[in-house]
Amino acid sequence: MNDAEIDAILAQTWDDQRLSRAERKALKELIEEAGRPDDERHRFRRRAFELATGFLAEAPSGEVLAWLEEVVRALWPPSQAAGVAAPAEALFSPGGDVVDRVIAMFDAARRAVDVCVFTITDDRIARAMGRAHQRGVKLRVISDDEKALDLGSDIEKLESRGVTVRTDGDPAHMHHKFAIFDGARVLTGSYNWTRSANEHNYENAVIVSEPALVRQFQDEFDRLWGDFGA
Repeated sequence: MNDAEIDAILAQTWDDQRLSRAERKALKELIEEAGRPDDERHRFRRRAFELATGFLAEAPSGEVLAWLEEVVRALWPPSQAAGVAAPAEALFSPGGDVVDRVIAMFDAARRAVDVCVFTITDDRIARAMGRAHQRGVKLRVISDDEKALDLGSDIEKLESRGVTVRTDGDPAHMHHKFAIFDGARVLTGSYNWTRSANEHNYENAVIVSEPALVRQFQDEFDRLWGDFGA
């Protein structure tokens, strides 16, 4: 399926600014019929955001955002987005796989995301974080205090949008790179949330949903959140 065909399908769902039950079912069936359904989900998501940019010229932003949320929910149902019975996954850069997956996980988040990363300079990820915060997802961010001052850092932008951020305030670096989505999935690995990591560096990211492992990451986040808030 090419981009024009995807656009035509998504445009039909925009006609009344919502996805009907039949449209949700049809979209799900199209994805499941694809040889690589995860890849197809990412392609549909990318095209949905491209279309939404155009829709903003003809409709209020709230309607566009609501439509986007419905599309994302149709692509990643809550059970899958939250990681229920989801398999582990490994992604690699350079290339778009990691950044697309990070953005999709923020767009699919429903309750809370805890982020603990060395640096954030990729505006695409920062915008996805902002969207999650705007629709009521509880978002907490821990980052390195020195990197937060770098040119191009998105930490100040996130704070200006009301996202709660804490930094380490330590001569040593806060070098973690993990995020916990809805208390059910962890994304971790060498991948920094930067354009260089996506376009040039050889990096990896792993997504896991094993409850005991998720709990260990959550415990570490909560410990650092308390330490850096003192």
